[in-house]
Amino acid sequence: MAYKIPQLPLTLDLESKAILKKTAAARSALAEMKGAALSIPNESILISTLSLQEAKDSSAIENIITTHDELYQGDYLKKEFKSIASKEVHNYAEALRWGFETVRQKGILTNNHIIQMQATLEENDAGFRKVPGTELKNEQTGEIVYTPPQTHDEVVAFMNNLEQFINDNTLSDWDPLVKMAIIHHQFESIHPFYDGNGRTGRIINILYLVKEGLLNLPILYLSRYINQNKGDYYRLLQKVRTENAWEEWVLYMLDGVEQTSLQTIKIIEGIKNLMLKHKKKIRENTKFYSQDLINNLFRHPYTKIDFIMADLEVSRITATKYLDELARIGIVQKVKLGRDNYYINTDLYNLLSNVNQIKHV
Repeated sequence: MAYKIPQLPLTLDLESKAILKKTAAARSALAEMKGAALSIPNESILISTLSLQEAKDSSAIENIITTHDELYQGDYLKKEFKSIASKEVHNYAEALRWGFETVRQKGILTNNHIIQMQATLEENDAGFRKVPGTELKNEQTGEIVYTPPQTHDEVVAFMNNLEQFINDNTLSDWDPLVKMAIIHHQFESIHPFYDGNGRTGRIINILYLVKEGLLNLPILYLSRYINQNKGDYYRLLQKVRTENAWEEWVLYMLDGVEQTSLQTIKIIEGIKNLMLKHKKKIRENTKFYSQDLINNLFRHPYTKIDFIMADLEVSRITATKYLDELARIGIVQKVKLGRDNYYINTDLYNLLSNVNQIKHV
């Protein structure tokens, strides 16, 4: 029997002992991560580094694969990217950052915001689907496993209902983490766009928690967890449609919040320790230490002379002198790529490249 998308809120009991226990654990980890983020003096450091990591893994779920080298070599100022994949990842990070600033300022997440983010991802303004024919298939077998709403009117009606559920807290007294899991499944089942639904849905996860005050920065790195458990992700999405297995789905998403919050705490601790290490070394070996310089080195694992000029408001000669001196004392590694010199913060690069090996103790 074809899955009939429900109207929200659901008429289900999602407060079982298992869900309540897992919700408490996820909330505790999320609160710990939120506190850890406050230990980094400049929020743009975490937004820049972790949003790119989130973008990389979220895109990889859709088989958009880029390397860390391509990712960090992308010129933020001139939009010069080393591959189509790295450009798409940067589009994701840009959509995430725009959505974050919008939700932080306005306190709501509307369909217009969602459409704008998807437009940034896909670089088009097609909006919600208007032409029938969209079907979801099993990647291995090619079998059609689910047919989402086909008409534009249906898509709009379901998205209006979802928008109301996202923004009107009087509709349900479920914990926001449980609601996030419901919102994500509902959005993926509506499948409102021709392309970019998965990535847009994962941005919505983060922004909903920002809206609810459970995150103060868009740094919940949930796509890594989904990537590592990709088979379960698609299996449980479908199991809700075939067996109404909402509890299993909610527990999966809550576990994702807990695990990635704990892992992100270790990343934040690693970044903080590296910043202190570099700060000490620069102060002891140069005469040009500044917090703006440290911030630059940790916002851009691959920095450039142009970035130093812009962030520190210094001349090209001075910026070049700073970076060459930092290379001499081992803070960065100077690499020539094409016509440009890049200066790699190798300690930070290695930390971010090996996030999957970081375990929470």
